[in-house]
Amino acid sequence: MNISENLDKILGQIPSSVRLVAVTKKKSVAAIEEAYNYGIRDFAESRVQEALEKQEQLQNYQDICWHFIGHIQTNKAKQVLKNFHWIHSVDSLKLAKYLDKLADKNSISPHVCLQVKILHDPNKYGWKVEEIWQDLSKLESLKYIKIDGLMTILPLGLSQNECLDTFAKTKELASKITEKSSLQLKELSMGMSNDYLLAVEKGATMIRLGTIIFGERN
Repeated sequence: MNISENLDKILGQIPSSVRLVAVTKKKSVAAIEEAYNYGIRDFAESRVQEALEKQEQLQNYQDICWHFIGHIQTNKAKQVLKNFHWIHSVDSLKLAKYLDKLADKNSISPHVCLQVKILHDPNKYGWKVEEIWQDLSKLESLKYIKIDGLMTILPLGLSQNECLDTFAKTKELASKITEKSSLQLKELSMGMSNDYLLAVEKGATMIRLGTIIFGERN
């Protein structure tokens, strides 16, 4: 698997304004270094312990921007807050409030995306559309985390048209929230290895790619 060739191909397909976040879960430090040497600076992990071990080995790479994309358990929230610049997977009001409290205590102000479920999906965390509207005023009152956008993961088995429609609805939701509240949701974290071109077509500003860069996980 040639990481540089894969990155060449992907970056040739997307606008330079779209941020490519390389998902390195279960990938080696050597693979991260190869992507880094190519020019990638955004890397994502979904397990705290694995991420911390890699960060320890990569501490000389000061300009890496670390993204957390996994479900956050309360007992791991402080570690996520302290070790990641971006948190894409803020999936409940309870978690958002807790992170805000920790951010205040630790004088850290991370960028976060609110994880939403446009379609019903029992296998995913996140707000349903009606729930995010119910919680909006409470989210607006948070002072220390920077709520910059929405993140979504599509249910499995959608057709191409269903994917496009769901990405479009995510963008529409972000625009409506920005219009009707004090939150400025400029970022759309959507699109993975199998659907990133569809996500980009519908306005993704960040795409989270693992397999298509690094090959299948071991």
